[in-house]
Amino acid sequence: MNLSVDEEMKKKKKLGNGVVGILAESVNKWERRTPLTPSHCSRLLQDRTGVSRIVVQPSEKRIYHDALYSDVGCEISDDLSDCGIILCIKQPKLEMILPERAYAFFSHIHRAQKEKMPLLDKILSERVTLYDYELIVGDHMGKDYWHLVYMQAELVLLTSYMDWDRVLMNLIFDAGYLSQGYSTPFLSLGSSYMYPSLAAAKAAVISVGEEISSQGLPLGICPLVFVFTGTGNVSLGAQEMFKLLPHTFVEPSNLPELFVKDKGMSQNGKSTKRVHQVYGCIITSQDMVEHQDPSKSFDKADYYAHPEHYNPVFHDKIAPYTSVLVNCMYWEKKFPRLLSTKQVQDLAEKGCPLVGICDITCDIGGSVEFVNRATSIDSPFFRFDPINNSYYNDMDGDGVLCMAIDILPTEFAKEASQHFGDILSEFVGSLASVTEVSDLPGHLKKACISYRGELTPLYEHIPRMMKSDPEYALLHHFFTYII
Repeated sequence: MNLSVDEEMKKKKKLGNGVVGILAESVNKWERRTPLTPSHCSRLLQDRTGVSRIVVQPSEKRIYHDALYSDVGCEISDDLSDCGIILCIKQPKLEMILPERAYAFFSHIHRAQKEKMPLLDKILSERVTLYDYELIVGDHMGKDYWHLVYMQAELVLLTSYMDWDRVLMNLIFDAGYLSQGYSTPFLSLGSSYMYPSLAAAKAAVISVGEEISSQGLPLGICPLVFVFTGTGNVSLGAQEMFKLLPHTFVEPSNLPELFVKDKGMSQNGKSTKRVHQVYGCIITSQDMVEHQDPSKSFDKADYYAHPEHYNPVFHDKIAPYTSVLVNCMYWEKKFPRLLSTKQVQDLAEKGCPLVGICDITCDIGGSVEFVNRATSIDSPFFRFDPINNSYYNDMDGDGVLCMAIDILPTEFAKEASQHFGDILSEFVGSLASVTEVSDLPGHLKKACISYRGELTPLYEHIPRMMKSDPEYALLHHFFTYII
């Protein structure tokens, strides 16, 4: 047999050989998550799952130490060349991608963004089979599987918990209100990654809630109103953390009633009263827009089909009463923005109470137009001053504090890895043992972007979209938040 043909046969045998590799995360220094924990690996190796070996690339920063993997029968090695499928969380460095292998990670290639073109070129040129976790769905799979999807996360509920704890509590209230001369119980909260577990972070929030109940908040910054967009998993997760505080949920139409002027002022003009709760408000698309024809009421199906027939009203009906906006909704360019730069400038001129925005979607320049950049765990926020239309990297001035961290789940890397691995371990055996993508069940077949270096039919449009209008790619996104 010709040597080149023999080598080709050996390469083909890698796919479906049952050998799973776990790559060391390399793109972001904060990324400590792993797709499979040692306990997941132990179960996969012991049960007849289609996984025969697991090779773990050594990593000093991974949340689970190498020795824990070794103890359950994994091999620790930099060399993943025996692996038919290689798992990671985020996109690996291009030079780390081996030819003729299968990879599974959050690639975001299906969004057809131009910055993903080098990755796509590498995948195709190396004849790689690529699965994207974000695309694994199926009605028969149960709600837990939906937690694999989307943005900046991936692990929706944990993302919301961390978003909430990190910014809404600590940064916004510590900096935003302290700079205004108010001290609040939120000042005692640390950043999320400073807590050893999610349970510890939640306990800290509960402690803050107890202090609010007993000591109260200054009336000068009240009512504190947290507005959550949408009713999907992201919003529900953020609300769950919010509920650890003494709170009352208010209907959107009742927001103005919270802002009745207090009559009990002291001689210096400040109230001596204290407020012992915070307020929450959940809004959906019917609270964000109204039909251009006053005689027509809001219709969700019509709005999704003809958004051009609707005008935005969030800036007029909701934003004037919002202290913190928790943005949890999916957005496409065809829909009206939730809050534009011009709208927030007009609100600032009128004295809007908005102090911070927690953009869990991390949709840059999207539904909240002036959120123009992603932030990092190192530098989790920026300040936008609407009055002078300027951006700052500090908290010592007027404006709105904004946060849009795209790898929040890694702040609680252990819980995030456990949650993710619970789901991934259910089907990694299928990915590890299959040789033909056509043999996969439907929900996994749809997640295969390329097979042996060829784009699968669902994703053949990606190169054209990357070269034309990448923003249009959002129209082909498989998942939308419930607006």
